[in-house]
Amino acid sequence: MTTAVPPLDSPFPERGPNAAADAATDQAPATAATAPRPRWERPAYLALLLGTAALLLWNLSASGYANSFYSAAVQAGSESWKAFFFGSSDAGNSITVDKPPAALWPMALSVRLFGLGSWQILVPQALMGVGTTAVLYAAVRRQFGPAAALLSGVTFALTPVAALMFRFNNPDALLTLLLTVTVYCVLRALDGAHTKWLVLAGAVIGLAFLTKTLQAFVILPPLALLYAVCAPTRLRRRLGQLLLAGLAMVVAGGWWVAIVELWPAGSRPYIGGSQNNSFLELTLGYNGLGRISGDEVGSVGGGARRAGGAGAGGGGGGWGETGIDRLFSANIGGQISWLLPAALIMLVAGLVITWRARRATDSVESMARAAFLAWGGCLLITGLIFSYMQGIFHEYYTVALAPFVAALVGMGVAVLWEERGGLAASLTLSATVALTAWWSYALLGRASGYLPWLRWTVLAAGLLAAAGLLIGSRWRPGSRTGGRLLRGAAALGVGAALAGPFAYCLTTVDSGRSGSIVTAGPAVAGGAGGPGGMRFKRAGAEGFRGGFPGGPQGATQGAPQGGFPGGAQGGPQGGMPGGAPQGGQAGAAPGGQGGQGVPGAAGGAGGRGARSAMGGPGGGLLNGTKASAEATAALRANAGGYTWAAAAVGAQNAASYQLASGEPVMPIGGFNGSDPSPTLAKFQEYVKAGKIHYFIGQNDGGTGAEGGQGARGGAGGLGGPGGGTSSAIAEWVKAGFKATTIGGATFYDLTAPVSGTS
Repeated sequence: MTTAVPPLDSPFPERGPNAAADAATDQAPATAATAPRPRWERPAYLALLLGTAALLLWNLSASGYANSFYSAAVQAGSESWKAFFFGSSDAGNSITVDKPPAALWPMALSVRLFGLGSWQILVPQALMGVGTTAVLYAAVRRQFGPAAALLSGVTFALTPVAALMFRFNNPDALLTLLLTVTVYCVLRALDGAHTKWLVLAGAVIGLAFLTKTLQAFVILPPLALLYAVCAPTRLRRRLGQLLLAGLAMVVAGGWWVAIVELWPAGSRPYIGGSQNNSFLELTLGYNGLGRISGDEVGSVGGGARRAGGAGAGGGGGGWGETGIDRLFSANIGGQISWLLPAALIMLVAGLVITWRARRATDSVESMARAAFLAWGGCLLITGLIFSYMQGIFHEYYTVALAPFVAALVGMGVAVLWEERGGLAASLTLSATVALTAWWSYALLGRASGYLPWLRWTVLAAGLLAAAGLLIGSRWRPGSRTGGRLLRGAAALGVGAALAGPFAYCLTTVDSGRSGSIVTAGPAVAGGAGGPGGMRFKRAGAEGFRGGFPGGPQGATQGAPQGGFPGGAQGGPQGGMPGGAPQGGQAGAAPGGQGGQGVPGAAGGAGGRGARSAMGGPGGGLLNGTKASAEATAALRANAGGYTWAAAAVGAQNAASYQLASGEPVMPIGGFNGSDPSPTLAKFQEYVKAGKIHYFIGQNDGGTGAEGGQGARGGAGGLGGPGGGTSSAIAEWVKAGFKATTIGGATFYDLTAPVSGTS
């Protein structure tokens, strides 16, 4: 590659016109990995990691237990090694979470070492964010130098959805780290056809599978194809290396699956999220292909694609419209898309500039092209699947795209900067800065009243930087004035591009996020930003799906201003370390409107059934309830004499009481209340044996069973075939045991039947 403009003390590596000649001789080409480190690099790298850590750790305890569904499993795993291994929701090992357990293990070990609390659960997640930044930096630096790596690291750290999810306890944090490590290992393998690095990549993908099942495999096709075509060795050896990597992947991800499938079902917990107590069914169905087709038996509105048909507009089931513009839409754009257009432009520009490199050499250009193909292939395939998947889709899934976007931005800026003397490169760089500024202006405008001065400042600064880059690149070569103009315009452009996402990050870390569906940044028009909810339309009904976690800023048409139960981002469910859960309660949906926002809810008692399903004052599927001091004391009383202090329909309800009391609470039906676990006969057997003290019903004006009738058995009826099990248990309890109100919640003492029930 050539450049007509002097280096201007460029921080980017000058691969220059001699790379091909170097590759043709015995002289090793100069690379960023082997070049001397500039004096400023180490302080800048340290500042990047410390800044990332500060952002992710700031105000961390405000989120309390974050997603209490996973926090309860962490608490169980810290007390029972069996629960730790299987990923059980409770220390009694009645049922697992609906994911494999790898993401729970670091948090459970932290709690086992330091005790139960918000920081103990969430600090490992924040450290994963710092680790992802470090791996991304190392990957980009090897071929593009420290400045490109620094830009990639900053871009990643200031991605709003990354600032959200690396402060949260969902599996996506570990998954994103492992995906980044995988790309790094593949690039190291390509640089010399090293078998050990490719095998390590396979092992990391296997661990990613144990984090979030088939999502780990999304990036496999582009990476495997890239290595098969571009690795600098003979084809037979390439294919053999890929087979070894595949074997490593199967071993790393399959050992746990094999143990679970071979373990006698009667002595292990039920596999949550499945309908047949099978992890393979969970992997291929609810957590796998069902996410693509929308046919997810066992989910909220399970089989919605089959039953409800396409969503309004561009298709999709009950989880929003699908299409190529999905990632730029109102409810998702502010999470990930700030620099997504720039990343796509940089991908094309980088491939055009580096395409001249020959496959069979270890030249810098060859590896640069491989890097663009690796990161770009992962971005494209993941983005396309997210855009068109018909099943469950939440905004925070897009955190998986963050390292791909960040890497492409850093690498693309590096190669365009080198080529800045050419008209095409200077126009591309200038236009990208202008486009990014305009898109930031548009995204900031979606949040009504949110920092109006910032959007205009970003737009003006971006356009000014774009003009400066274009003019400076055409200045007379060697001109000091032109050099200063270029450097100043570049700095201004970077600031304009990152100002919007940085503001969103600060908004995100400034308040707590809790519940099952969370988003970064402020509330946005027509979307779910901040404490809000995602608008959706399906089967002629309009309401909220992503917005159950509610909150004052999230209120939009069709829901009370307080949002739906749980106040997902208005206050922590779990409360402060060592204490009872705080927050997590807000107004329920009005009776007549309660069922509109629930995919799969049907007729019956209208609002009361929907209130029971979504939570009402007694909690629900997507957010736990607030456990009162009286209820917590009741659960702790004589708890040592029982396997489970209580049972409750839905894992979020059970989790709140379990985290507050520290005692196992059985989640009937798992997360959605739709799993056939336990069966009525098994539950009756537990009660007869004196293993369960209480059954906790809903306190929405009726008993647990009554509250459930309006929506096919409440929490138990929303998800599919197993829903009748939860309803049957609730009805049996109601008929045979006396209801008592304790701290505002309906308790049934299962040790004291009123009519001879046993």
